[in-house]
Amino acid sequence: MDTFKQIGAFVSVATRGSLSAAARAEGVTPAIVGRRLDALEARLGVKLLLRTTRKLTLTFEGQAFLEDCQRVLNDLANAEAAVSLGGVKASGQLRVSAPAGFGRRHVAPLVGAFMQANPEVTVNLDLSDRLVDLMNENIDCAVRIGELQDSSLVSVRLGEMRRIVVASPAYLVAHGVPRTPADLAQHECLSLGQQRGWVFRDPGTGAVETRKVGGRFECNDGAVLHEWALAGKGLAWRSLWEVGRDLQEGRLTSVLDAWQAAPMGIYAVFPQRRHLPLRVRLFIDLLKERYGEPSYWTINGG
Repeated sequence: MDTFKQIGAFVSVATRGSLSAAARAEGVTPAIVGRRLDALEARLGVKLLLRTTRKLTLTFEGQAFLEDCQRVLNDLANAEAAVSLGGVKASGQLRVSAPAGFGRRHVAPLVGAFMQANPEVTVNLDLSDRLVDLMNENIDCAVRIGELQDSSLVSVRLGEMRRIVVASPAYLVAHGVPRTPADLAQHECLSLGQQRGWVFRDPGTGAVETRKVGGRFECNDGAVLHEWALAGKGLAWRSLWEVGRDLQEGRLTSVLDAWQAAPMGIYAVFPQRRHLPLRVRLFIDLLKERYGEPSYWTINGG
């Protein structure tokens, strides 16, 4: 218990800016808060705060330790709330990572509803197509699509997503409809940067093939390929989460449907922890509920 008092005193002083402010908040004297800080620094063998008569400054070690302490105290508060009768309430900061395009359309819109239901939670949403290091970057959970690489992470399957070949009706009228992947050689295919190829599954044998495609239009931004497809520039291999509404409203048409590859999983991943913070569990539950609705991807996919 003394350890938690020391950590609590450190967090309070660091966030409130003075020993006297921390002491008032805890209902003790500044001398007691000071002794707790001294004991903590002595036990750790590092200086966490530089104290003068005018101000307090966190050392480099103190800043790093503060972030970890805040997370520990938030997790402890959530654990206590979860076992208290009538006291189940999420709090603290939730740090979430997601792929940029997918995150803009299918994670960010759910943050508002989540925060409204959990007013004591703040959310930091990181949208990036790089593979985020959850442990070193203090990310609570990440949304990932496709094959998972890091076996040290815990994963929860939220849903599944297909990739399909689409084109505008005008393009198909002008250039014809491909019947097999081999026909793509005669078509303008909108390529995503250095993409290895488009993946298909033979409807007869079940064999999977990756077919390299090409054309005059290439871009490393999927949103641009989507716009080009809408403009009738060619065929595009896009995720259903991106083009579902365009299909529903007739702006795009899917082709080679019988050759679609198996769907990819959509996952929430998080570091292995003995007790998952309540705020993380509730957010993952929300994603699973929304993504599991049969109509979600056609209504929101585009």
